[in-house]
Order: sequence, then structure tokens, then C-alpha cells
Amino acid sequence: MLELAILGFLYDTPLHGYELRKRLTALTGHVKTVAESTLYPAIKRLEKTGLLARTTEPGAVAAPRHVLTLTQGGQQELRRRLADPDPRDISDENRWFTVLAFLRHLDDSAAQSAVLRRRLAFLEEPASFFYEGDRPLAAEELDDPFRRGILTIARATSRAELRWLRETIASLDG
Repeated sequence: MLELAILGFLYDTPLHGYELRKRLTALTGHVKTVAESTLYPAIKRLEKTGLLARTTEPGAVAAPRHVLTLTQGGQQELRRRLADPDPRDISDENRWFTVLAFLRHLDDSAAQSAVLRRRLAFLEEPASFFYEGDRPLAAEELDDPFRRGILTIARATSRAELRWLRETIASLDG
């Protein structure tokens, strides 16, 4: 997820590390903060594989700034990852939001629609956070008001997302 987000933000515009970290934190929010000890090794890996380029610019007040730019290979890698996301990128909501944040960089509407269809298929499968044996439990089956709340909120969110997915797929398929 982190590498995908780095590639996505740098596809938009070159950034220095601090600004990139701010944007990543805004995207992931409180769920998964991005520590420098995680970000900078990821940047180095992407740079080492030729997906990013680093240039040094003079700092306005302080030390020189390292500006990161996506290479042609980085652009291709971003589009590849968006066209064929990992199954966890489809099933995990936070990872899914990262894919959605940059799916517009996939130029082909049929490819965009295919990714959305994968998420749609995932959401249409019966599921719950709570089970009785192998059977998913519905909110109405729970006595615990807090667990019932989880399922009620999840159901409302899923319905909204399903509606959006169907409308967007129809629009993309034109």
C-alpha cells in the first residue's frame, strides 16, 4: 500500500520527502500513520529499482531539499499495480481506498471498470465480522448492541459503496 501511494502521489507531481509524508498521512489518516523509519526505506527501494529519481534543490531557509520524481518506469509500474491490484488491495478497505485514490491514472476505462468489478464481486459475497459456525451473522441476530452497531454501520457503508460501484461501472462501460 505504501509503495502504491508513493507512486501515485509522485505521478501527480514531484515532491520532497516531507510533503510526500504529509500527503500519505492525510490519505491513511489515523489508521496507519507513516513513520519516517518506514517511508524513507520504501523511497530508497523504489529509487534503487529505478522507479523514482531524486534531485537536490537548495532549501529556502534550511538545508537542501531532495525532490522525488516518478520515472517513466515508475509510471508504468503504478499503472500495472492499479490494473492488477493484489487481492488484499481489493478486500482491505484502507488498501482499497489507496487504489481508488489513484485509479484515475489508469487511462483505460475498461481496465478501471475491471478493477471496480473485482471490488463489487468481493462486496457481494455474504460476509460478517461475526459467525455462527460458517454462517455469517446479521445485525438483527445479535443481542450485543455494540456488535450490532458494527454490523449496522458496515451494512450502510457497504450499501453506499455498492451503489457507487454499480453507477460508476455503468458510467465507465458507457
